[in-house]
Amino acid sequence: MKKLLLIESSPRKERSHSSKAAATLLQALQAKDNSLQVDKINLFEADLPPFDGYTISAKYAVMHGQPHDEKQAKAWQAVKDLAERFSAADIYIISIPMWNFSIPYRLKHYIDLLVQPGLTFSVDEAGQYNGLLKNKKAYLVYASGGVYTEEAGTAAYDQQKGYMRQILGFIGITDIQEIIAAPTLAGPEAAEKADKDAAQQIGTIA
Repeated sequence: MKKLLLIESSPRKERSHSSKAAATLLQALQAKDNSLQVDKINLFEADLPPFDGYTISAKYAVMHGQPHDEKQAKAWQAVKDLAERFSAADIYIISIPMWNFSIPYRLKHYIDLLVQPGLTFSVDEAGQYNGLLKNKKAYLVYASGGVYTEEAGTAAYDQQKGYMRQILGFIGITDIQEIIAAPTLAGPEAAEKADKDAAQQIGTIA
């Protein structure tokens, strides 16, 4: 039985184009495999631990092979719990609206907590980084108000997709498929077409 983790990073709920497409994708994958075990995280409702001084100190203690003090150990345990929940999944669906050409701050917070030595990546004696999350599948469901492509001459503004591919690849997740809903802010007809285009992409994938 495979485990799927749905990560929502929009606070707009039913008004979110990325969340809508992610829900459609989840339904399609469940129709294909009704044994999927589904876990869901809404990052705007989740109680994410702070990435504060104790957490940073705990991270560097791990990297330098040093023990944790009591406060560091407590901070690191919260990070470990989050990373273990993430690592337990075989498949990921991440809904990602574009905010200021990049990703929502709650998703960045979540990523900063997850990407930790010994939990999602390792460093060998030669100083090379190795992702620990191999043989996993990620579906990245993007939404943006505009269109950011080479053809439109706007690709340089897109700090959303490249970052997500890079950070997932860093922790070992390289089997990635992308669904794009755009443009969502060019009027009601364009937004409706963006949703339909995303649904069509999902139909092809699933």
